[in-house]
Amino acid sequence: MDVQVGDILKLKKQHPCGSKEWEVLRIGADFRLKCCGCGHQIMIARRQAEKNVKEIIPARRGM
Repeated sequence: MDVQVGDILKLKKQHPCGSKEWEVLRIGADFRLKCCGCGHQIMIARRQAEKNVKEIIPARRGM
């Protein structure tokens, strides 16, 4: 799975605030994600994140 910093991940389950979209802040063995709804940040294992991704919205690059 090709995930880059700045991409938006749409996950299968929603956050308690109601948003399903998360911005990728850091990648590695685990991801740091920020909820696009309320700004809450989490660390999640790469394997678990990749399993729960429904769609990847690429960040706008080259501008």
